[in-house]
Amino acid sequence: MFNYLSRRVVNALLVLLGVNLLTFMLFFTVNTPDDMARLNLGGKRVTQESIEKWKAERGYDKPLYFNTQQQGGAQFTETIFWERSVSLFALKFGRADSESAGDIGHEVGARMIVSLQMALPLFILQVFASTAFALLLVMFRHTRLDFWGVVACVLMLSISSLFYIIVGQFLFSRVLKLAPISGYAPGLDAVKFLMLPIGLSLIARLGGEARLYRAMFLEETAKDYVRTARAKGLSEQVVLYRHVLRNALIPIVTSAGSYLPYVFLGSLVFESFFGLPGLGAYVIEAISRQDFAVVRTMVFVGSLLYIATFVLIDLVYTWVDPRVRLS
Repeated sequence: MFNYLSRRVVNALLVLLGVNLLTFMLFFTVNTPDDMARLNLGGKRVTQESIEKWKAERGYDKPLYFNTQQQGGAQFTETIFWERSVSLFALKFGRADSESAGDIGHEVGARMIVSLQMALPLFILQVFASTAFALLLVMFRHTRLDFWGVVACVLMLSISSLFYIIVGQFLFSRVLKLAPISGYAPGLDAVKFLMLPIGLSLIARLGGEARLYRAMFLEETAKDYVRTARAKGLSEQVVLYRHVLRNALIPIVTSAGSYLPYVFLGSLVFESFFGLPGLGAYVIEAISRQDFAVVRTMVFVGSLLYIATFVLIDLVYTWVDPRVRLS
């Protein structure tokens, strides 16, 4: 396992380096530091003096890749690429491009807590609800419950999440007044602001996840070991929960684990509509403000979380199925 993890760490570093370099080249090929300064300072009617001051405050007054005015290692470290791209590997995110955005690292830490408060309960509820619903449909397969359950899944996955948000806010906030329509408060008061987005997001994802898990369970029920278990007289509940569910855990872990990065990064749509100050809303705000420093940082953080998640999924495979060995 040590050799496997070592290879994955090396591969992860290479992938992160490639993503980081490609992102940096795209941003600074399309927009020069002068263009970024004009966008943040107010357009074309900006003096060159203001541009130079803005660049000096954020370190954009240095060469991109190689500084000929320095000696030794400073030729590489006293560059925009080193200070705004390589430094991300040390989790030093620097200052945002916008005037009022502040330190990116502080914002990421504070907003990630908000995103976790919404996405972590959603992730746990989603896995349990989708798995239980799919098992229920398989248990009563070829019945009306199974038929209408599949119809409901297709309907749920066919409807846009925006529809759930708009209808949910109107029904539960304006008509029934069960939850605030938007906003956020720290501490225990956050519960009343998070219940509605968590519930609506769960419904929006339930159809697709449950239908996928149902297909996985049905595939397992056709295996020889299931027929053998039934021939020995085991009840359908025991067969499903002790045999089918256990052997279908690997694809379930793969599907559910792919959602883990969103637990930390937040939901762009739900956080924006419900006014939650999480990382998803932070990205939307950065895009609207043309804040390239924040966008580059979130691309890097997203890549890091995706790589770490899939390494974790591989490790969970060995716990779910003893036959899996990492070598």
